[in-house]
Amino acid sequence: MRFSVFLNARSMSAAEDRKLMQDLEAHALKAGELGFDAIFMPDHHFNGYMPVASDSFMFASYLAAKLPEMHFGFSVVSVPLHHPVRFVERINILDQLTGGKLLVGVGSGTTPEEMIGFGVNYQDSKDISDRNLAIAEALWAKGMEDPAIEIDNGPHKGRVLQRIAPAPYTAGHAPLMPVAMKEASARRAAENGWPAFIPAFTPPQIGGTEPYRHVAKFFGIYKNYLLEAGHSEDVVARALSWTTHTYQVVHVAETDEQAREELEVILRAYQAAVERENEFNRRAEADSANTKTDRTPNALTDDWIGTWCLYGSPDTVIEHLKPYQDLGIGNILCGTTTGPLTDERLRLGNQTLNLLSSKVMPALKN
Repeated sequence: MRFSVFLNARSMSAAEDRKLMQDLEAHALKAGELGFDAIFMPDHHFNGYMPVASDSFMFASYLAAKLPEMHFGFSVVSVPLHHPVRFVERINILDQLTGGKLLVGVGSGTTPEEMIGFGVNYQDSKDISDRNLAIAEALWAKGMEDPAIEIDNGPHKGRVLQRIAPAPYTAGHAPLMPVAMKEASARRAAENGWPAFIPAFTPPQIGGTEPYRHVAKFFGIYKNYLLEAGHSEDVVARALSWTTHTYQVVHVAETDEQAREELEVILRAYQAAVERENEFNRRAEADSANTKTDRTPNALTDDWIGTWCLYGSPDTVIEHLKPYQDLGIGNILCGTTTGPLTDERLRLGNQTLNLLSSKVMPALKN
């Protein structure tokens, strides 16, 4: 079982942005020293959720120079917000810089405010995402003498005459990891031999207290498609080794009681930040084209904690993860900086890194 760190902190003002970037760099370097397998980042804009995630490819490139053995991933790139040419170019550059140690999560986005900033209607995001991914595949496949590729997809326009430069390092291109929540997404990942993100809930309910049941369902569907696709054993093994289950908040302390007390401090600050962001999201939802149809539970509810949190003493965390290891989940993605990144939050995040690496990972990395 692999363990990866999800950099998902928040800045509450412009004055905090620089320190947040410096603290995240230090946190990522610590993860490298402690033996974590990958650093993942989201793709967000305008709202203070990971300010550096306005271009996570750039930050990943910076960290890659300091952590040459580390894998880097995105959870996830909001595909409608990226011109397909720039999407492919950035992936190829980072694929080359990391020597193929790149995992690109892809999705259609979740926030109307971010969509309207890029000229995309929220209700159109899924269709624009699907077409962008099809265009990206055509761009990756294009040779210099092939016919030009015309791009006309929502706000994204263009005509590519030659080829994408640089070429990818990975054969074809770096793997694109979808969330295996729908049959089409699971099948696409499996048929290409790519890993996938395995969710812990089934829409329309976003949350619950039985996450393993959902993980087992979605993982089973994905794995069956992967085994039916006719890949080599090496391709199957690599895909499964990076198939990822995500926790927005992972918090480990010496005792369960300490972990729960500290978790509630983290979640109260996180929820306050989310509520501030939601005020701006509501402004973006001024018309039917930009209205969300789902709502995430309050982070202090049992449903949110049950779906998105992993916490407790090292022994408790190990016992929680063993069924996931037995199921075949390859990578646990750990949100260790969730919420506003105060000095105290960073201390708690580093505490979690230390206890995961010294006590949890040795019990499960076999």
